[in-house]
Amino acid sequence: MKFLLFMYFASIAGLSIFLFQDKDLKESIQRGGEIYQDFCITCHQGAGEGVASTFPPLAGSDYLLTYREESIRGIKYGQQGELMVNGITYNNTMPPMGLEDEEIADVMNFILNSWGNASDEMVTPTEVELISED
Repeated sequence: MKFLLFMYFASIAGLSIFLFQDKDLKESIQRGGEIYQDFCITCHQGAGEGVASTFPPLAGSDYLLTYREESIRGIKYGQQGELMVNGITYNNTMPPMGLEDEEIADVMNFILNSWGNASDEMVTPTEVELISED
């Protein structure tokens, strides 16, 4: 009987964490979409397709999931030099956007869950805060 009660409460706790995280992620994605419209859309375009040979696509991007920390660092501190996205090399400069850690987390959650991208793991402001310029 104790085992059944333990399993019941453990299931309820696990389910509530999942549901609250899902709500938090949805809210973060919504805020991130607004930030994307203000800061990112000019270069990466409305559907995340980027600009051929100039600005890499975010839609269906292999780089975002493979290089999560570098992607966050690029938004936080800017990025320059070569990077390969979906087998194509890009060599351009992205200036730092001047966003707060929470805004960076929100826009990353939007990008990681839009245009065919899917991420199981939510980017948090704490994760962004821990990333240094190098």
